[in-house]
Amino acid sequence: MIEILKAGIEDSKLIQELAYAIWYPTYGSILSKKQIDFMLENIYSIDSLQSSMLGSSSFYLLYEEGNAVGFMGVDPKADRLRIEKIYLLPSTQGKGFGKLLIDFAGDLARKMGFNELELNVNRGNNAYLFYLKQGFQVVEEVDIPYYEFILNDYVMRKSLIS
Repeated sequence: MIEILKAGIEDSKLIQELAYAIWYPTYGSILSKKQIDFMLENIYSIDSLQSSMLGSSSFYLLYEEGNAVGFMGVDPKADRLRIEKIYLLPSTQGKGFGKLLIDFAGDLARKMGFNELELNVNRGNNAYLFYLKQGFQVVEEVDIPYYEFILNDYVMRKSLIS
């Protein structure tokens, strides 16, 4: 059974554990270990996750047979829903879970009155091709200074209007 459930403050540790299990295999060939370590320590500390949850971000956990295998963080913006984080354990790739999370985000966006999803993806991340298949289009290439690092991303958007 597959379930997507809203995460609460008490799920911060679980999200952190998933992030650590996902980031190294996902970004190991794209980013330096130093950058991965730094970003995990900053973005996925318990305090940072809980602060996001107490702000405008909502997190959702994807469960397969009762085991958490991925998560998504979304944040409503002025005219669209931003997917700030969307990660699945590498062992789940090819099972359709990414599409499930994207479709779930689309349903959330519509309920909030939005007609568009937005996300950033590292330009070296193979997920870029997945997002294209899901109907996202590149609207901008950005180089975002992040402390001593530069995030080389595509900003991608998907219209939810049929």
